[in-house]
Amino acid sequence: MTKDSTKAAGIDTGKDKLDVALAASDKGLEVSNDDAGHRKLSAWLRRQGVARVGIEASGGYERAIVAHLRDKGFAVRLFQPIQVRAYATFRLQRAKNDKIDAALIAACTAVADAPHEAPDPRLGAFAERLTLIEQIEEDIVRCKTRRESFRDARQQDLLQAELKRLMAWRGTEIKLLTAEIRRNRDLARRLELIGSVPGIGLRTALALLIRMPELGSLTREAIAALAGLAPFDDDSGRHQGLRRIAGGRARVRKSLYAAALPSAFRWNPHLVAFYARLIQTKHHKVALVACARKLLIYANAVIARGTPWIEKPAAA
Repeated sequence: MTKDSTKAAGIDTGKDKLDVALAASDKGLEVSNDDAGHRKLSAWLRRQGVARVGIEASGGYERAIVAHLRDKGFAVRLFQPIQVRAYATFRLQRAKNDKIDAALIAACTAVADAPHEAPDPRLGAFAERLTLIEQIEEDIVRCKTRRESFRDARQQDLLQAELKRLMAWRGTEIKLLTAEIRRNRDLARRLELIGSVPGIGLRTALALLIRMPELGSLTREAIAALAGLAPFDDDSGRHQGLRRIAGGRARVRKSLYAAALPSAFRWNPHLVAFYARLIQTKHHKVALVACARKLLIYANAVIARGTPWIEKPAAA
């Protein structure tokens, strides 16, 4: 496919500023990473005839400009840092600064496939709230670990009180996020369908709804690869390596893996039978990864069908 490099631009995102470059050109721009800078940038891109913009994910600093550019009608391609660095390695480019990175992203955008359809803008706000919940959960794990390290009664009481506070905060945030989602009829329906799969509780359903908007539109193989739950070959010549999962959406994978254990031991009869069969020849963790992949495939299927999970007798 022929790419029109003159219509592509790249943006290197910083906390306070944005460096912009045009593909196959020495033109560039630097603006502040705020509303005024975003307006100036979109107007400049329009004057340059740019239709496609590439941006590297940068810890959330890119969210506002991505939303602004999409709202203005630009096709925005969001790259993972590993993609940009791989392209730099391919070009044997070692030098690195903000302007060089912007030019590199522009060149990468020019040769990349057209951006996918922009995600539902509602999910961006929900993702931020889910990230807070995930960080609270990480704090809960740290607090539990810390509590195990102390024997002093006063310290134990303080840590127990902190743990209780964090648990209550997590519960409140999940309740508020769920209520907000359920105000949207289409999202509420998707949440209900995902939650109909035995073993997928509310917390996992929220992660799939918000972080996997592609559910129902991809094949089972593609959706598993997107979540980083597809085992990839590692063969070369006579060497046959172990199949391993890699990449994908780590937070989705973590949620599914956490749900896989109780599902495979109790809540989902199909996974109970599946796990029992796998554990005869596979390691426990390998079997659980396979169960996590099955949960994702089940969720993908109910969304694609548009009907809730129907329980059928599990195979012996």
